[in-house]
Amino acid sequence: MDIQTEMTAPPLSGGLDPAQAREAADAVRNAIYRATILLDSQKWDEWLALCDENFVYDIKAWSPEINYDMTYLHGSRKDLEALIRLLPKHNTDHSPLTRHTTVYTVDVADDGATAKTVSAFIVFQHLLDGTNSHIDSGESRLFLVGKYYDTFRIENGRALFTSRETRLENRRLDKGSHWPI
Repeated sequence: MDIQTEMTAPPLSGGLDPAQAREAADAVRNAIYRATILLDSQKWDEWLALCDENFVYDIKAWSPEINYDMTYLHGSRKDLEALIRLLPKHNTDHSPLTRHTTVYTVDVADDGATAKTVSAFIVFQHLLDGTNSHIDSGESRLFLVGKYYDTFRIENGRALFTSRETRLENRRLDKGSHWPI
């Protein structure tokens, strides 16, 4: 399809034309990638600013041993605000984390007001110390692998997270890993 045909194509069933759908999808992708950067930088308040007032956050993993979902964290935006205020007081592993996120799908609703996404992520941990700090220090290791299942509210060209379900493939979170992933 050439650009002229695309520009004059009829709107989708809900009235959203292809240009509006692309703009909404771009806003969603930008929010996901910005969230990744802010989480890596531990800019928790700025990360929360990307989230709607009714935001809900979950970290879960499927356990084949018990044939059940394990929930590591479930909280509202207010719960996360309280957690973030308390994090500096926790006994935490201060090894920095680096997230690599790839957005797989962005499904914008027909009215353009909401969207759902699936993204894959890999998290590397850069060890500052460890059990054998004289050996482990400076090493980078694979920490977590999983997928994000996000929902968004889109308003005035801005996408805000309304929920994030972080689904882990690993089921063992190490000490000091109570930070948002």
